[in-house]
Parts: sequence; structure tokens; C-alpha cells
Amino acid sequence: MRRKGLASMAVQTAESTTSPAAAPVDLGPAAALSCRECGHRVPLGPVFACEECFGPLEIAYDFSGYDTEKLRARIEAGPANIWRYAPLLPVPADVADKPNINPGWTKLVKADRLAAELGVTGGLYVKDDSGNPTHSFKDRVVAQALEAARAFGFTTLSCSSTGNLAGAVGAAAARAGLRSCVFIPHDLEQGKVVMAAVYGGELVGIEGNYDDVNRFCSELIGDPAGEGWGFVNVNLRPYYAEGSKTLAYEICEQLGWRLPDQLVVPIASGSQLTKIDKGLRELIELGLVEDRPYKIFGAQAEGCSPVSTAFKAGHDVVRPQKPDTIAKSLAIGNPADGPYVLDIARRTGGAVEDVDDERIVAAIKLLARTEGIFAETAGGVTVGVTKKLIEAGVLDPALTTVVLNTGDGLKTLDAVAGTGLTATIRPNLDSFREAGLA
Repeated sequence: MRRKGLASMAVQTAESTTSPAAAPVDLGPAAALSCRECGHRVPLGPVFACEECFGPLEIAYDFSGYDTEKLRARIEAGPANIWRYAPLLPVPADVADKPNINPGWTKLVKADRLAAELGVTGGLYVKDDSGNPTHSFKDRVVAQALEAARAFGFTTLSCSSTGNLAGAVGAAAARAGLRSCVFIPHDLEQGKVVMAAVYGGELVGIEGNYDDVNRFCSELIGDPAGEGWGFVNVNLRPYYAEGSKTLAYEICEQLGWRLPDQLVVPIASGSQLTKIDKGLRELIELGLVEDRPYKIFGAQAEGCSPVSTAFKAGHDVVRPQKPDTIAKSLAIGNPADGPYVLDIARRTGGAVEDVDDERIVAAIKLLARTEGIFAETAGGVTVGVTKKLIEAGVLDPALTTVVLNTGDGLKTLDAVAGTGLTATIRPNLDSFREAGLA
């Protein structure tokens, strides 16, 4: 069996959790945890690795009894956040009544001017997740993890983070009245540090890169010092990851309950891409969208491109890399879901590509200039990869394409620090004209 996923984490079995409670929990349609490798099932709990084969666990659902039209009507009548999809998520029925940051239902922008620049004729859209409460898609996954943390009785919310997740955890914990303590690489962008710290939780810098931070958290989770701690992307990972499905749900609903032909998704751990695919397949299974082909393309920064490198070489194994890129939110050198990303790209007829830092900056400016969307570096990666794939004849410009922007450019100002004043003039018309601005 090929080892997939969770390679960057210490393996935790059902006997080594830090849950303070083992009683059955109500998480709506979530029925059990199922191993993605061998199919072994265990009851819902704060575990993330299969005790039989060490494969990753994910949520298994019971969607039986759902009527397609009634389900669609219920979703459309729901709140303008991810809880409109509560019948398809691991959350209790009363989730909307609890204090949460309520992310989601962000804009799907029809990007006609960007499409013209790139030569796209089939319709180009940007799913702009910078509109979430802490201005990144991480609010979606943390909102899910928070509900699991409540169900299992955790008192501290924690994570290892490249920046955006730290802020999302801090905000969600503050809203819920829980303690937060999050761990980040010591050299993150200052904007992300401030945004994570402002919520009043504990923010700890670790000397090293994200993979070093992740290894430390895997040690802490098995130590008595971690008792009562819910690590959103470790022992709560199966629940946390499901939040990314809501991107797929929203895109299809906002397109009129229709699958896009092509999606370009950034890759950090790879979880977002795999769960978007899972969400699309669930919508097909439930009859909410017509079953037809779609392609998923993964996007990485050249300075941290282990999945792209494996895809181009035709490999099934993703070899770790040491990150060196301005796209720090994607700088995970040992991506847990990397092999699954390869499977999805190949199964759907997509690809995994990367762009260098210069192209990332150019793409950030291109998106801002054409659509008024200021993306963080991860958005520069997806737009840059989209442009590169079109130029290479890999992505079909005649098909409907959705590109993800997962965060706000105000978090990564250093990337475009050279951008500034067009001119400095004296406060009179002569000076204005001399500057060539008339």
C-alpha cells in the first residue's frame, strides 16, 4: 500500500487522543470516521489516523432519506454562510444558534476583464474568499473544527499555522469564549502576526518552517501538557477539513446549481483541493448538480512545489522540499494530502503547475488592476498558474473556469512593497500638468 497523507504528523491512534470526553456525540449526518486507505471505520472522536493501517481518517456520512428538491429548497432558504449546508456537514442541527464566526457565502466574481487579458472566452470567475471574517478561507475550516471541539469538550483551541489559520483560530476561540494558543513559524509576515495576536490568545513563534511547527504540535498532542487541547488541523483534522467542501457547494450554487468545467485551486497541505473534489462528488451523488466531467488544477509556488514536481515527473510519491517563496501561506514542504492531489488531478484530467515569485507578484497586480481584487500571495499563485496553463495549452480557455483567491492582499503587503505613488506634486495645477497627469 502506498503511504498517503499525514506524513508530516506523528501517528495518533484511537487510544492516544487528548479528548476529555468519550461519550457519543451528535454531529448531524456524520456517522463515523472512515480510513481513506483501507476503509476501516471508528466512532466519531478526536482522532485522525487509522489504527489499522495509519491512513488518514475522514468523515463518513449518512445521507439516506434526503429528497433532492427538498434539500435544495432547504439550502436556498438557509443563512448566508456555510451553515446553509448544515445537512451535509459534521455539525449539530442547532449549529446556527451557537456563537461562531459564521463564515462563507463569499462572492463569486465574474471576471470579464481578467478573462479578456488571459484570452478566456468560456467564462472566468474568481471565488473571492477574502471576504470571510478574518479575510481568508481558513475561517471555513475553523468554524467546522470549533463545533467538533465543543462536542468533544475541549477547552483550548490550537493549531500549527502558516499565518491565516492562526488568525482564524484566534477569532473563533474569542467568539466562542475558549482559550486559544497557536503556533507559527517565527518569520511570518508581520500583518499575519498582528492579526493572529489581536484576538487576545497566545501566539507562539517556533524557530523553523511550518513543517517544524507541525512536528512540534504532533509531540504536544501526545503529551500531558496537551490535555484538553483541540488542534484543529491535527486531532480535529477530519472535521476541520470538511469546511473546504463548502467552497465547492457555494461555487455550484452560485453558478445556478451547475458544475464548473475547470477549477484552479492553491495547494498548501492539499486538503482544500481534495475536499473541493469531495464536495463536487457529493453534490453529484445527491442529484443537486448534473453529473458531467470537470477538471481540477492544483497551483503551487515554484519555491515550494513538491506536488507539482511529483506530477510533472509522473510520480505517486511526493518528496518533501524546503520552502523558499514569498507565498508563505502555501509554504508546506511536506504536504499531508499531496498524493491525493495527484490522484485527483490525474483522474479529472487536470494538472499541477507552479510559478515563480516574480510571476506571483505580477499576477497579484493583474487581478487587482482588472477586477479590483487585492489577493494575497496564494491568490497570485492561482492567477499566475491559470495564465501559465492557458499559455501552455493545458487549460481550455473556451470552458467555464473558476479560480480561487483564498485571502486578502493586506496580509501580504511585503510582496508588493515596491508599489506606491505615481507622482509627488505641489498643490497647484501647473505641477499637476508638469507631472503629465492631465
